[in-house]
Parts: sequence; C-alpha cells; structure tokens
Amino acid sequence: MNIQSDNFQQTEIDYEDFRNSVGTMDQSGKRKWVFPRKPKGKYTNYRNYTSYLLLALFFGLPFIKINSNPVFLLNVIDRKFFIFGQPFYLQDFFILALGAVTSVIFVMLFTVVFGRIFCGWLCPQTIFMESVFRKIEYWIEGDRNKQMKLDRQEWDAEKIRKRITKWSVFALTSVIITNFMFMYIVGYEEVFKIITEGPVDHSLKFLGMIGFAVAFYFTFAWLREQVCTLVCPYGRLQGVLIDKQTINVYYDFKRGENRSKWRNNEDRKVVGKGDCIDCHQCVVVCPTGIDIRNGQQLECVNCTACIDACDEVMEKVGLPKGLIRYATEAEIENQEKFKFTSRMKATAVFLCLLIGFLGFLLYDRGTMEAKFIKPAGSTFFVKNGKITNSFIYTLLNKTNERKVLTIKVITPKNAEIDFFGTNTIILKGDQILKGNINISFPEKDIKFSKQNMTIGVFDEKGEMVDSFETIFEGPFKLLL
Repeated sequence: MNIQSDNFQQTEIDYEDFRNSVGTMDQSGKRKWVFPRKPKGKYTNYRNYTSYLLLALFFGLPFIKINSNPVFLLNVIDRKFFIFGQPFYLQDFFILALGAVTSVIFVMLFTVVFGRIFCGWLCPQTIFMESVFRKIEYWIEGDRNKQMKLDRQEWDAEKIRKRITKWSVFALTSVIITNFMFMYIVGYEEVFKIITEGPVDHSLKFLGMIGFAVAFYFTFAWLREQVCTLVCPYGRLQGVLIDKQTINVYYDFKRGENRSKWRNNEDRKVVGKGDCIDCHQCVVVCPTGIDIRNGQQLECVNCTACIDACDEVMEKVGLPKGLIRYATEAEIENQEKFKFTSRMKATAVFLCLLIGFLGFLLYDRGTMEAKFIKPAGSTFFVKNGKITNSFIYTLLNKTNERKVLTIKVITPKNAEIDFFGTNTIILKGDQILKGNINISFPEKDIKFSKQNMTIGVFDEKGEMVDSFETIFEGPFKLLL
C-alpha cells in the first residue's frame, strides 16, 4: 500500500529539530514557536461540539435571567453576587468559599482518575485558543505548512497584509470577549451603557475593560501554549496526582516499538518492527509541541489531537487503531483491558457526596437574615418603671419574593417594642432594609445588668424566618 503522497508530504518535518528540542523550547533554551497542524477525526469533532456548547453558554448566559436576576453575576465592586439566579451576600461568603474549595478538590480527585482531561476539553484557555483564535489563524494564514512558510519569508506585502489582518482580528476578538466577560461582573445593561455613553463618563470601567482586552490579546497572540506549560499551576500539580491507574493519553510503546519507516509489502513483525511508522504526525498536531511517544509529560493537555492523527495513519497503512489512546500506564505495560477499579468507584462516590453537601448548603442557607445591633455608645434608660434599649435592625430578604414581616421578642417574655413607623415591615425580593426599634421590659423582669435576649422575625403566616441573639442592658443589681 502506497501512502506517501496523500498523508505525509502535506507536513514539513525537521527531524533534526525533533531530536534536539523538547516541547516549545530548543537546545539553547529559547522558545520554539509551535505551528500545529489542523487536527481532524472523531475526538476532534467531539471536542469541537463541546467547545461550541461552552462558547454558546459563555456568550448567552449574561442575557438570561431567573426571576429578574442574572443567572451568574460576580460583581465584586458593588458586592452583588448571583448564582443560578439566587442572590448571595457577604453573609454567604463561607458558602462561596466552600464552593471554591470543593471545586479545587473536585478537579484534584477528577485528575487522580481521569488525568488532565479538563485541560483539553473544558479549560477556557484551551477553548478560546483552539476553537476561536487558532481557527482564525488557520482561516487567515492557512494550515501548518503555510504558516511556517509565511514565518520564514521576508516582510513583503503578503506577509504584512496577513499579519496585520490576523492581529487586527485577534484584537477585535479580544475586545468582544472582554465585553462579554464584563457582563458577568457588572451585567449586560451596564456594559451597553458604557458602550453607548462612551469612556469619558465611565473612565475607570473603560480602562479596566481595555486592560483585560490587552491581557486577552497578549495571552492568545503570543503567550498561547506557554500558559499551559509554564503558567498554569494545575499543570504543575498533575505530576503528583497521577499514577499508573490514571487514565491519560498514552502511546502503546509495547506495540509501537521498534519504530521504523513504512515500507510497502513488508511484514513488520517478522523483521522485528513495531506498528509506529515514525511519521511524526502525532507531534505536528500537538498544540504544545511535545512527542507523546516519550511518555507522559506535564505539557500534555490530553487534547486527543495525537490520537486522531495516529488513528488516521493506522487506518491508511492497514494497522489496528489505538496505538495512541486513552489508557492507564498499567494497562499499557500489562496489555490488559481497562477496569473501573474500586479506587475509582470510591473517588466517584466521594465527588458526588461533596457536590451533594454543597447543594445542601445552598438549599439550606435560609430565606431571611436579620441582625439587631445596639447603636455605638448607646445604653439603657429607665422611664415609668420600664427599662428601654435601642436597636438598629437590618433585614435581608434572600429570595425574589415579597415578604411581610413582624418583629417579636422571643425571650425574655413581657417585652414591648416601639417602632419608628409601622410595626409591619414590607420587604421586596433581594432587598436590604434598615430601621430603629426600642425594646422595653418592666424593671422587675430584668435581673442582670446584661440579659440574654432572642429576637425573632416572623412572616405573615406567623412562621419564624430568622432569629438573632443579643444582649439587653439594665442597671447593675447586687443580688443577696
């Protein structure tokens, strides 16, 4: 079978460069620019579908609202947080912190079992790089060979035109992504307001958006795969998380070695050759420039481009697919089928429990939060046989529903409450309300200078929605 012209001549290969350099760095320690070939195949299609879905969510979620609240909003500036349409406040910060910790643990445990799949399939860096900026580059400059040729040629009219076009489209794309990213911080209404009213009226926010756009442009126009190989801490962390039972993209060295060029009508097993025909197609498609045949490496993001490239070659030469595949190191060494081990089952159960616990906290965070604080420097006063304390109350409605509330003292008994206004409080959804009340007790009921007191907030059905424990102050009494 002759496979020369259709498969391998389309890609320029500098074999000396492959032998004398590793990843994105040459022998002298300088950066080697990566020109990956456009991948194609089953896994590439699956990754494209995943990327398109995630990109659609990224660009669409800012415009979706639940009960008039944005689905996701993380407004650190104004301290407004919405997750799945539910408002979160500084009082709920522990839940958000626990959610962040749970996410980190989830990623770590997921990596122990499934390797760095997150990097190749779900990471925003990979999605924007491979599904947006890389496709723009292919569209303007062409595939690997054309990009390498353009890089080597002098700065003539063609190179200037293509580079300026690419850089301009990259800059415009970075600005668009930045605008949508800011919608998750200040909301799409505020972003449209900044755009329509101009930078003069919103100078700080506008400068912030420009700064993020420059960072995006720098990341995807120049830094690129260096984010994965040098900057990202997750890539460094995976080295201590994976073991021989971790599923990763592996090269089957037992089947592939010894490597040798393909020759038609040759029985490779008889002459002691492996299935790897040393075509380097797995290398030229790699977005981080590594050779997967050298074993598992920190630079590998499990993007599966090498799997598709190798399967394509194996199909053309009539050899079984799967020379590069998802597998465990133990599976490759022992030539056994993958098994879902008890450790993996236990890890999956633990992950489900973590997510369930976080979901319970989100559900059980309460619908109302009330605080009753004595004004600074205030104390009690006695009048008409009653001891009175003043309090400033803060009521926070964590729901999107209108609440009709009343305030009552649960303990001690016989309390009287004087409101500065009506004693029925109407609180709109996602509203914070502050007010003042005086609480009085008969002198005979206050036995201590500092009396524990519990104040309850009740809805219109008479059910207590929150309570607050505080101190009621009175005169010092010497008990005999």
